[in-house]
Amino acid sequence: MFFPQLEQGRLLRRYKRFLADIELASGEQLTIHCPNTGSMLNCMGEGGQVWFSRSNDPKRKLPGTWEISETPQGRLACINTGRANALVEEALSAGVIRELAGFTALKREVAYGEERSRVDFRLDFADGPAYVEVKSVTLGYPDTAVAAFPDAVTQRGAKHLRELAALARQGIRAVQLYCVNLTGIEAVRPAEEIDFAYASALRAAVADGVEVLAYGVRLDNEQIVIDRALPVLLNP
Repeated sequence: MFFPQLEQGRLLRRYKRFLADIELASGEQLTIHCPNTGSMLNCMGEGGQVWFSRSNDPKRKLPGTWEISETPQGRLACINTGRANALVEEALSAGVIRELAGFTALKREVAYGEERSRVDFRLDFADGPAYVEVKSVTLGYPDTAVAAFPDAVTQRGAKHLRELAALARQGIRAVQLYCVNLTGIEAVRPAEEIDFAYASALRAAVADGVEVLAYGVRLDNEQIVIDRALPVLLNP
C-alpha cells in the first residue's frame, strides 16, 4: 500500500485524542487529525518526527492526517489505525497471509454473534467460512523486539474475542489477526500489564479453538506492506 505524498514535521503535542499540533521545517505550525483512538503509548514523543497526508477538501476542518510516527525507540509506527483493514485486505488478496490463502469470496464488516458485533472480514472457503478480526499493533518497548496489544484497556477487544470463541465452539473457523504496524518487531504478546482481562480473554479464546496470527510490515514514508509472519507469545 502506497501512502499519498507525505509531508514531515515535528510533534509538539497530541491532545483531546484526535488532535495533534506539529511544526514544519519552515516554522509553520499546524493542527492535524490524529486517527488513533488508543493511548499511543511508546509510539510518540514531543519533538519526534511525524509524517502526515495533507487534504485539500474544503469541507474538512483540519488540513491533514497524521500517518506515521517516529517512536522514542527509533522505530516507525503507522498510527493511522484506519489503514490496517485495507492493508490486511491487500495482503489477503495477494496470498501473503498463507494461513488464509485460497478463499473464494471476501466480505467486509459482517454482522455476527450474540453481542451484535461486526467482524472485519468473512472469508468463504470450500469447506466453510472463516471470521477474521483485525487489530492494529503499535506498542513497542525499549530493549525488546516484542510488541504488545492493547495499549489501553479495551472492553471492545475482549468482546470480539468472546464472539470469536463462541464461533469456534460451534466448529466455525475464527481468527484473531494482529497487524503489527511497527518496524523492528519480531514477535507479539498480549499486554497483560495494561489489560489483564484482555490477555485472559485471548488465552481463553485460544483454548476454545480461535486461531491467533500476527504479521509484521515493511514501512517507510512512501509505503507500508505486510511482509512476514510473526510468532504470538501467549505466555511470555
